Amino acid sequence: MPRSMWKGAISFGLVTIPVSVYPATEEKTLRFNQLHDEDGGRIRMKRTCSVDGEEVTYDHIVKGYEYEKDKYVVLTDDDFDAVPVASSRAIDIVQFVDLEDIDPILYKKTYYLIPEETGAKAYALLREAMSQVNKVGIAKVSFRDKEHLSALRFKDDAFVLETMYWPDEIREADFGGVDVDATVRDQELDMAKTLIENLTADWNPDEFTDEYREALLKIVEAKIAGEEIEFVEAEPTAKVVDLMAALKASVEKAKKGEQTAARGARGGHESLVHKKTATATKEKRRKAS
Repeated sequence: MPRSMWKGAISFGLVTIPVSVYPATEEKTLRFNQLHDEDGGRIRMKRTCSVDGEEVTYDHIVKGYEYEKDKYVVLTDDDFDAVPVASSRAIDIVQFVDLEDIDPILYKKTYYLIPEETGAKAYALLREAMSQVNKVGIAKVSFRDKEHLSALRFKDDAFVLETMYWPDEIREADFGGVDVDATVRDQELDMAKTLIENLTADWNPDEFTDEYREALLKIVEAKIAGEEIEFVEAEPTAKVVDLMAALKASVEKAKKGEQTAARGARGGHESLVHKKTATATKEKRRKAS
């Protein structure tokens, strides 16, 4: 398990449950470094001062808030610790709501809350009580220099803290003048509902993989092995002219089970063809270009 990023307590009325906070997710994206194209040297980003142009070490970097153009007030660690909010010391549950009442657009990041030994019983009690009433706790918590609105629920036996955006951080949808309230015919609506029914299945996240990442990794491995990558232009996506005809074709494809195969073919990036060539040949081509 990764190292705890924060320690505090779940505050539930007069009950306090000491917990440690751990990230519940991790990015699997391939990481790339920036290199100099001429000699392959890695690009280093230096922290330089805009006044004297000198490089600055971390122990001489402070946090400043720009209150006017080029005017800053500096805040120290003591200033952040002095913020007078109860949520800086506890995950304070202020109310309980139905999970369905929370718009998923609010969710930001997920953390596991693991209890200390002294709070294990209270942890289990709160989890069981929330399970029986089928409610989600709404709490406030402060870490990483920010107070977070949070939803407290459980996954299996562990409490999960979902940090959320504040309501004023959610942007309104702007369609740029496009009319999204166009009138649709009953026949079109029925066909769309049929397509939805044909594609409806039980949710199983294990059925899905990051096929782009897998294909990109294959390209990286092929280049390490000295293989040449040949790219074949993908067929352009057909432009929808007749909505009804497109719906009918989609329904027929779903009935035949072709939708799953098509998704796999598109996600599998079969247009990438690997050709083995000698490393020396590749180097010659590079020099010739």
